[in-house]
Amino acid sequence: MERCIDYAFDNNLQIKQQMISAEQSGNAYMQSRLALLPTLSFSGSQSMNWGRSVNLQDLKIIENKLTQATSASLSSNITAFSGLVKINAIKRNRLQQQIERTNVEKLKNEISISIAQAYLQVLLSMEILDSYRQSLESIASQEKRTAILVDAGSQPYSDLLDIQSQLASERVQVVTAENQVTNNKLTLSQLLDLPLNENFEIEVPNLGETPEFTGEDVEALYMKALTLPQIQSAKYALDKSRVALDIAKGQRLPSIGISAGYGTYYSDSRDGAFLEQFKDNRNPSVGISLSLPIFEGGQNYIGVKDARLSVNSSEIALQSEKQTLLKDIQKAVTDANGYYQQYVAAKANETSLEESFRLVEQKFNVGALNSTDYIVARTNLYKAKSNLSQMKYQYLFHLKILDFYKGKPLTL
Repeated sequence: MERCIDYAFDNNLQIKQQMISAEQSGNAYMQSRLALLPTLSFSGSQSMNWGRSVNLQDLKIIENKLTQATSASLSSNITAFSGLVKINAIKRNRLQQQIERTNVEKLKNEISISIAQAYLQVLLSMEILDSYRQSLESIASQEKRTAILVDAGSQPYSDLLDIQSQLASERVQVVTAENQVTNNKLTLSQLLDLPLNENFEIEVPNLGETPEFTGEDVEALYMKALTLPQIQSAKYALDKSRVALDIAKGQRLPSIGISAGYGTYYSDSRDGAFLEQFKDNRNPSVGISLSLPIFEGGQNYIGVKDARLSVNSSEIALQSEKQTLLKDIQKAVTDANGYYQQYVAAKANETSLEESFRLVEQKFNVGALNSTDYIVARTNLYKAKSNLSQMKYQYLFHLKILDFYKGKPLTL
């Protein structure tokens, strides 16, 4: 089961898709950090003019003469203050990255539980198949004994017909159980996204004695489970909505920008060498700008109101996740206890029916019991065995769920 889970982590398409989302959110976080740095850009141009132009040295008109000009400039801009919008954007994108990462872990947990359930379902169907095969072998042996007794006149021929009918029914049950094993393996292989026609067999572990259920402290289990990804993701989402509110408030504040530039040019319509003109025509500049939002159609005002509502919504979402977690834990503990009690009762029932069937079989073999009573006793026994297997694996699965809430790895 552990290998199945590890394989799913490496190959499941949903996990791969979620990991890409996490990586993209990391890129957005890096981009918002780089946005704090000044911008720097260079531009240059080369132009030629065959018509009328102006001599920039003496401002005379030049007619029908080829003139050439070269210009270059370097500029830089930086936002000195913008209501901490950029700083808060970094916080928001970092929180989004954490949300995406926890969503990867959340998806892994969900897939792990699904795989554990599917794996145990395969084991259950294999155990039921073994039980039906044993039953088939037993009834086949009984057919031979009954045939001998019928030939000897100890039992009526109708008993042999009843046994043969039961044998045919047992063969059908074996085929049905084999199909169930195949279907359950298919379900598990699809959860793993295994390639088509992959040769897929599972290990049957030695489960040992079924452990006794001694109860669980729901509150203690809940406190441990608060570190699960779905809770952490909801917490990050709440923090992100609070930062988004700060961003909305910051957009109502003035913004201050600082710019600097350096430019120069050369023209063959002027006297002077290329480098000499580039030196003489240099044009450095520094500027400062102020932007104050006064009225923007209520956009910033409504934006703040919406951001506050998002905070309220995120708070409710976090409480809802916690309530859901508590309810799930309560149900898991209740179900584990319930399935354990059913398992204990089913085991006692199987033990009782095994002894009863042993006596019935002895009587039937000496002709002291008819075939109808024998078949009824036999059917009841194997129904009890099947029910015991189902209760055992349901109980084991819910123990795995409780281990998951405790932070333990899902193992058998």
